[in-house]
Amino acid sequence: MNTDFIHGIVTPLITPVDARERVDETGLRNVIEHVLRGGVHGVFVAGSTGEFYGLDYDEKKRTAEITLDQVKGRVPVYVGASAITTRECIKLSKMAESAGAQAVTILTPMFISPSEEELYKHFRTIAESTALPVLVYNNPDRTGINMSANLVERLAEIPNLVGVKDSSGDMTLTSQYLSRTRSKGFKILAGRDTLILATLVYGGVGAVAATSNMAPALVVDIYNKFKAGDVSGALEAQYKLAPLRIAFGLGSFPVVMKDALNLMGIKVGAPIKPIGHCTPANMAKLKEILVNMGLIK
Repeated sequence: MNTDFIHGIVTPLITPVDARERVDETGLRNVIEHVLRGGVHGVFVAGSTGEFYGLDYDEKKRTAEITLDQVKGRVPVYVGASAITTRECIKLSKMAESAGAQAVTILTPMFISPSEEELYKHFRTIAESTALPVLVYNNPDRTGINMSANLVERLAEIPNLVGVKDSSGDMTLTSQYLSRTRSKGFKILAGRDTLILATLVYGGVGAVAATSNMAPALVVDIYNKFKAGDVSGALEAQYKLAPLRIAFGLGSFPVVMKDALNLMGIKVGAPIKPIGHCTPANMAKLKEILVNMGLIK
């Protein structure tokens, strides 16, 4: 299975919605063009940044179809197929494959607490249900499950389970993922935007970076400079990006990304309820960060 396309900066797209909390097609197309102009190497729809939990099956399918139509093969499209049950993940994976996606990404289940063996069987069964490359997504802050290096090493033996996005923020864990799977061609992508360069230095192939919704060119600069051997330049870009990622704490996830894009003039609507906009005080702080980064005047 060719997985050479899995590299670089992948944008986990926010999902613009209208007043009825339905996907705003024009808004989504505009965000896609914004990040592609910034040079990203892939886009990822219906992930946690894209509020997958607030979209029903038909809206997820529509989001995937709109994205694939707008991208038109310019970069790979990854589709989120995350749910609590194995059955629903399989249904979403088959939808992504039928739509023409290049890969699917599966988050560990939320709410429940499966054992490591149950997680292994969950991911293996999903992978066996599709011909697409499958990436698993470790995000313990959101799901309460932190995938061990032992589990990831076992998952790397599954033929079309080809990589992990790690949002744990634990570089010791990320380094263990890398050291124990590197001989298998397994792909590790950073999921914590403050650790993109660190992951690349350890041997990761890129990042799924939420900040690339707003500052795609800057995030891509980290990757491109590192690949060109300009480590000091990549480090400067990483430092410059940090305030934007740290600003995510100004509101409930993932509203800061939507509020930032709205402030930048890219209209994406509101977050899906019960999440609301940032407070006026925090909106002012966010605006100051965007001004300082040159993203707005």
